[in-house]
Amino acid sequence: MRTTPVVLSAAVFLLALPASALAQAPEAPTPVAPPVAAPAPVPAAVAGALKLRAEKVGSRRTVLAGARWRVRGILTPYVAGQQVVVRYYRGGKKLKAKQVTLRKSGDAGVFLTGFTTKGAGRVTVRATHRGTAKLKTVKAHSTSVDVLPRYAGPGSSSSTIRALQARLDSLGYVVGRRGSFDARTGRAVLAFRKNTGMARTTVADRSVFSKLAKGQGAFKVKYPNHGRHIETDISKQVVALIGKGGKVERIYPTSTGAPSTPTIRGSFKVYRKDFGTNALGMVHAAYFIRGYAIHGFKSVPTYNASHGCLRVPTPDALDVFRWVRYGTRVDTYE
Repeated sequence: MRTTPVVLSAAVFLLALPASALAQAPEAPTPVAPPVAAPAPVPAAVAGALKLRAEKVGSRRTVLAGARWRVRGILTPYVAGQQVVVRYYRGGKKLKAKQVTLRKSGDAGVFLTGFTTKGAGRVTVRATHRGTAKLKTVKAHSTSVDVLPRYAGPGSSSSTIRALQARLDSLGYVVGRRGSFDARTGRAVLAFRKNTGMARTTVADRSVFSKLAKGQGAFKVKYPNHGRHIETDISKQVVALIGKGGKVERIYPTSTGAPSTPTIRGSFKVYRKDFGTNALGMVHAAYFIRGYAIHGFKSVPTYNASHGCLRVPTPDALDVFRWVRYGTRVDTYE
């Protein structure tokens, strides 16, 4: 047959090829990417401490309405760019909020911001640093400042009068109905002005509130070891009821003996008490030596005008009478 030579020829041709021509070329290896370096760890936010301090408020932390005072804050540690929100409240109502940026001071961040209060009342200051990637949220302990009015009198708001009464009451002055500038509150102002050497009026003006803000006006007890007793400072024309331990319980305006009929000086004890009004107009008298007594009277001027007794306003006479006991010591001096 004629096909055999063709097959043989093909076989001979394949045998004649080199072995390298018959082998299949290997595939190129897949390139391997170099290992990726792990990202540097992000530092965790650190905890901090925030402190507040009110400045220009005096040792009593009290200012008058309209006065400008300051709040200083210290945040540790210092982290650049950090901010603090300062908020001011009175009676639960937010008055103002301010965001401040801290500046570096050693290892801490500090800020100083001013504030002016128009109305009276206690102002509470709070501050917060909102957390960032570097510093956690921090809240400061609040601080507070008492703001007193510059004037109080008939027609003033109840809150203004209450602020006056609270300060006078804390010192022992006998005030009237809360929130009302009544006659008794006026007498408390008079006694305060007498005790601090001011003009003898019932006006509660800036000079009065300035002294109250500084903590002035306390009655200085001369005989703290006399136990429960009465002291009368004739030079100041005030009488004070002193409790145990020398604590001043009540202070009243008084009118002592006129120059022609002076009040006896010394230390005495109550030996007689007469309830009611006698023929001389003496109301609820407590006698401490002979005819000398502490009693209510219709006229209690701002100066010494009695016949030697210690006059107190008639509306206060019963309270004094009930406080006094037989044997209560009465000290009079100037």
